[in-house]
Amino acid sequence: MKLSVVEKIGFGAGDMAINVVIISMQLLLAYFYTDIYGLRAADVGVLLMVVRMIDAIIDPAMGMLTDKITTRHGRYRPWLLWFALPFGFAVYLMFITPDVAYTAKLAWAYFTYILMTLVYTAITIPYISLIGVITDDPAERLSANGYRFVMTKIAAFLVTIVVPFLAVWLGQGNKALGYQLAMGLMGVMGTGLFIFCFMTTREYCEPELPSLTIRKQFAILRRNDQWLILGAVILGAVIMLLMCGYVIRGSVATYYAKYYLGGGDGLISPFLTTGVVASILAMVAATWVTRFRDKIVMFRYTQLITCAQSIAMYFFVGQQDVMLAFIFFFLINFFCDMQLPVFWSSIAEAVDYGEQKTGLRVSGLAFGGILFFQKFGMGIAGGVLGFLLSHFGYQADVQQSASSLTGIALMMTIIPSLFHLAIGLLMKKYRINNAFYRDIQAELALRRA
Repeated sequence: MKLSVVEKIGFGAGDMAINVVIISMQLLLAYFYTDIYGLRAADVGVLLMVVRMIDAIIDPAMGMLTDKITTRHGRYRPWLLWFALPFGFAVYLMFITPDVAYTAKLAWAYFTYILMTLVYTAITIPYISLIGVITDDPAERLSANGYRFVMTKIAAFLVTIVVPFLAVWLGQGNKALGYQLAMGLMGVMGTGLFIFCFMTTREYCEPELPSLTIRKQFAILRRNDQWLILGAVILGAVIMLLMCGYVIRGSVATYYAKYYLGGGDGLISPFLTTGVVASILAMVAATWVTRFRDKIVMFRYTQLITCAQSIAMYFFVGQQDVMLAFIFFFLINFFCDMQLPVFWSSIAEAVDYGEQKTGLRVSGLAFGGILFFQKFGMGIAGGVLGFLLSHFGYQADVQQSASSLTGIALMMTIIPSLFHLAIGLLMKKYRINNAFYRDIQAELALRRA
């Protein structure tokens, strides 16, 4: 099924809305909690880890729920409409900073973060499942994901440039109020984008889903070796490793620009924006490269290149090498993010592979399981970030010690590089390239006929 440009843009709009939150969590939330909200780094680490673990548990349940409910608008699209408004409101609540005692502030942070992640799950699981039903053409899926991730990076651009600017402008010297109002506007935008996604997409493919018990669905997924590589090999799932590398590097980038490079608050926005621009260009480059090269080979080698660049950045970039830091940060984000369209297309293809192998289709739990390990990885990364900041002696908004600066540099470079190395090695076992997937499609078409 060929998709129109409007449909691809509409599909991308949903992920743009999602990434208003996820980019905020990856790039700004830790900094917001420590330097603006006033929480201790160790408490932030526990908060990020605990809430993400709670969130991860409900992802598979949400995936199974979407498989059981069908409406006249389809199986997945209605959720985008139902939760559009709660999504925007939850974004606003998460950045409110009440002037209360420390324990009450910490409790409010837990409450609003948990609420946000519950709403986020209710709208994200159906959205990422949507790619499997708007078209069955792998080239169109890859193209739609190309649009999706360009719009994702536009969302990142808004969060890294517009939000800090609006926080200063709207706050008039009150950073807490400024971030509250700025992220409230991002929430309104997210609500509108989800409604637009609902209105411009259609579910053209309707694979028949068998009525299976939870135990049976888990048993089927355990037999899907390619899905296990993407999502559920314990301590080795690609998505979990990706999130650990992304979140640790992305979250500490703010501290790196402000403290390690000595640029203060003024350097945060341009530094983060450099990474966003690199990521947008990576989406374009990935779409072009996969026309001529095997997409899985590209996936592997871009992660290995990212590993090598991260190690080089640690050894070659000193505190005075601001321009060199920008160059390395650009290159790391460029090569790292070239895998994004491939990974998210691969989930739908792994679902089809599982149907071919077992004769039964498990879609909702497969996508929910991927998000489980995504959240699991983000939880681990958030905990590691907070604990390491505390371990190295980080103190908010003051001159950092030599130990703290070394820790920030390590979390920016060497530590994420280990995760990218593991991904590059693990993806050698993944074999659903375009040729392999065409064979899967042909066999499934014969069965369904």
